[in-house]
Amino acid sequence: MLTPIEKILFALLLLVSLATSAQGFLQIYRAIRRGRPEARGSLAERLGQAIWLVITQRTVFRKRPWVSLLHAFVFYGFVYYLLVNVVDLLEGYFPFDPRGGLWNAFNLIADLLSGLILVGIVGLMIRRYLWPRNLEWPSRVTLHEKARAGIARDSAIVGAFIFVHVGSRILSQASLLALSQPDPFQPLASFLARGFQGLSPSSLEIVYHLFWWLALGSILLFLPYFPRSKHIHLFLAPLNLAWKKERPGALEPLDFERAEEGLGAARLEDFPWPRLLDAYSCIMCNRCQDACPAFATGKALSPAALLISERYELNAIRPRFAKGEASPRPLMEFAISPEALWACTTCNACVEVCPVGNEPMLHIVDIRRERVMMQGEFPSQLNSAFRGMERNGNPWGLSPAKRLDWAEGLNVPTLEERPEAEVLYWVGCAPSYDPRAQRVARALVELLNRSGVSWAVLGQKERCTGDAARRAGNEYLFAQLAEENVQNLNTWASAHPEGRILTTCPHCYHVLANEYPAFGGHYHVEHHSEFLARLLPELSIQGQEELTYHDPCYLGRHNGIYDAPREVLQQLGTLREAPRHRENSFCCGAGGAQFWKEEEPGNERIASQRLRELKATGAQTIAVACPFCLQMLSQEEGPEILDLAELVVRNLPPAAEA
Repeated sequence: MLTPIEKILFALLLLVSLATSAQGFLQIYRAIRRGRPEARGSLAERLGQAIWLVITQRTVFRKRPWVSLLHAFVFYGFVYYLLVNVVDLLEGYFPFDPRGGLWNAFNLIADLLSGLILVGIVGLMIRRYLWPRNLEWPSRVTLHEKARAGIARDSAIVGAFIFVHVGSRILSQASLLALSQPDPFQPLASFLARGFQGLSPSSLEIVYHLFWWLALGSILLFLPYFPRSKHIHLFLAPLNLAWKKERPGALEPLDFERAEEGLGAARLEDFPWPRLLDAYSCIMCNRCQDACPAFATGKALSPAALLISERYELNAIRPRFAKGEASPRPLMEFAISPEALWACTTCNACVEVCPVGNEPMLHIVDIRRERVMMQGEFPSQLNSAFRGMERNGNPWGLSPAKRLDWAEGLNVPTLEERPEAEVLYWVGCAPSYDPRAQRVARALVELLNRSGVSWAVLGQKERCTGDAARRAGNEYLFAQLAEENVQNLNTWASAHPEGRILTTCPHCYHVLANEYPAFGGHYHVEHHSEFLARLLPELSIQGQEELTYHDPCYLGRHNGIYDAPREVLQQLGTLREAPRHRENSFCCGAGGAQFWKEEEPGNERIASQRLRELKATGAQTIAVACPFCLQMLSQEEGPEILDLAELVVRNLPPAAEA
């Protein structure tokens, strides 16, 4: 037990430490509140699920299993140490001995977890400093000027604190056992107690007091630093996971009436508040960077560097920023470069892989919005796509009168000709105007006619959904297209409340299903892979092809449609999965308006890396379910690349052709 002077001293230091750390936490809260309002639903409804994700470490174990195991040792140990520290504090202040009886289970768990924490933190520090793979950035990646040294320093401080805190605690227990006798329920402490043999009881008392102070005193020293460290994710990660959008790729409309205040994000305070919470929740693990197709192909973009840079800037300006002062410099000066900004494919991989629920993709879209709508700065190649969507309703810039030219010679009714249609085939711009994608539309029409469903198309009234415009930051143009399309679709939907919209394009699917509701358009939307999965059993197809499948980002990660395409392919032959598939699939490089501009400089094209991986499966045919993936992966030599609809038509039995 502590001496009276020690008790008074510790209590005073505790008050100072708590007051200082509370000020830091309050500043963080106020800094996050500086962000613009954004509805994220009720925290209470989702906090339980978020806590469950944290407790089970499910999001952590998605990647890097051995590193995740080391992290789990530290995490579970530290959760238990919340109780351990309370017991140790009481033991220092009051005359009681927490050993024997019911305390045996407590001491056994504490002893074993102490050892696991030390193993975990040593392993993580070895990886951080001696094997820093995945934890570095090329010189072309923009990173806050304080981050490179700051990350190493922060990791050292956090690692040293954990090692000293836990190591001292176990040694304090060992000194107590040396005063009495070994405890079978404290095997590690009992083993270490042998090192204190030969010391006098008075010396052991001094050793106990020393390590007690190192164990609990290290907390007092660390608490004021805690709000500045990445360790703050212990508290903010559950909140971030609870507030994470169900579909982060479904962007929110902007309030154009507030255009005078600025649209998009030029500075930190321009972000909606969840983006600032992202920056503070980031644990700097760089998993998002590993998953990013732009970074993997040598581009200047690192989602991790973006959030880390925001975090270090927030730390640098936090006292003033929390009081309401403007941030001193724009995001483009310290967080991201123009080259990196326009390299993002909005594939959602960074969001999917983040263990704490961060959404780096949304940061990029917000910055793009400000660049496009407030500054008029964007890649010049996007001009023609923007102009085409604005004037002709499609990014190719071709006449709306040509929107049905692909259907020449086919039985393709319009809604004017078949107003009773229960299925509206939303053709999309690529199948309407791109010669290669037109073959997909023609194949689907053949299958629709064989299915017996009553279907039709909008024809010349159909306009681009605006996906590319929105991902490129041109929210004005997207809203214009959305309002026109919703008006046309609502006329049909009001007469057919159970009707379905069918589309071959995952980008169209995503916008129609997830983003048009904000504009008053609520529809039952179906991707053609889902339609084909239901249709195939009726066609009795048993193909013999060897196939591999490329998961489109906007069908898979953005909308969770993984099984339907595979159900189709498994009836057409043998499916050979690529190493990266389903939620881990690698992007084709077309999303985020990349299809309409030159790819940013790097080591290779994103599509080249993906195609090489698909070819390595040895499959005869590469199956896709997106017209843009089809174009990006097309090649002169190698496996044939076909859409699901084309594959089904090719495998129709002779009897079905009669």
